[in-house]
Amino acid sequence: MKHRTTAGLAAVALASIALTGCASGDNSAEGASDANVCEVEPAAETSPAPSPSPEDVKAVEGIEVTGPVGEAPKVSFKTPLEVSSPSSRVVDEGSGDELAEGAQATINYVVLGGKDAKQTYSTWETKKPETFTLGDPQYDLLNDRLIGQKVGTRIAMASTAMDQTVQVTVVEVAEVNQIPTRAEGTAVEPEAGLPAVELADDGQPTVTIPADYQAPSELVVQPLIEGDGPKVTKEQTVTVQYAGCLLDGTSFDSSWSRGTPTSFPLNGVIPGWTNGIAGQKVGSQVLLVVPADQAYGDQENGAIPANSTLVFVVDILEAKAA
Repeated sequence: MKHRTTAGLAAVALASIALTGCASGDNSAEGASDANVCEVEPAAETSPAPSPSPEDVKAVEGIEVTGPVGEAPKVSFKTPLEVSSPSSRVVDEGSGDELAEGAQATINYVVLGGKDAKQTYSTWETKKPETFTLGDPQYDLLNDRLIGQKVGTRIAMASTAMDQTVQVTVVEVAEVNQIPTRAEGTAVEPEAGLPAVELADDGQPTVTIPADYQAPSELVVQPLIEGDGPKVTKEQTVTVQYAGCLLDGTSFDSSWSRGTPTSFPLNGVIPGWTNGIAGQKVGSQVLLVVPADQAYGDQENGAIPANSTLVFVVDILEAKAA
């Protein structure tokens, strides 16, 4: 189980996202025995985080945080500060809306080195607070500590970063926003011959790709559900549910498998996503068939072979300024 620092969370590898499209409703493919079926893997169970030792608890209790909520805090502690596992305490209890799993939390935070207490990063200074979905496994360091708290909560925590140095982070929740978990709107009849999509009761897609389906030379953008929200622009950050497949039915990536929607800047992913999602309405579901030249070209990327056409089903849940 990965335990990221908040600073590490800001560096999620968004550019690796590849999404596969699925059609909604009962647009099931005929002759399924001659088709490739792409099913999303179920969400994996995660192991509980190790419990902090009494020494870890004492170390975090020694972190002093002063200053009014809403402003950059002053943080001090005895150096060097060391912990054997992620440890935290609530410095200030919030009084705003409750933080529930599946909601989007916007946080400000400051990071200091445990060895010398020198500040290494602050969203207050960059004026770029970070937004994520509560429950997203990539933020496992924060989920249990924030879910059930309220807006305005301030926590102090110490953890080991990816370079094995101890970091002290003070996090403050600035805002929470409840968003849908799936696309809701008017069903759109897709063009004949495209990969077909069936939706489970919770909205999770299964994609059926005809065995004789020919990879397109140009990007295919097929709305399956039309939402009633504003149109997405390339400069925005979007929150989506998605499933990605290869033409042989292999599932290579899915937010459904991680249990929560995913947010990323639309200008920071593959061109097929940037070009396919921009111009669509929030609340829509879109099937994308992305040629290799708008995906990863002749480069292998994880489970995606070189020169692969990618299929995505994308539920656009929210779009906001990056």
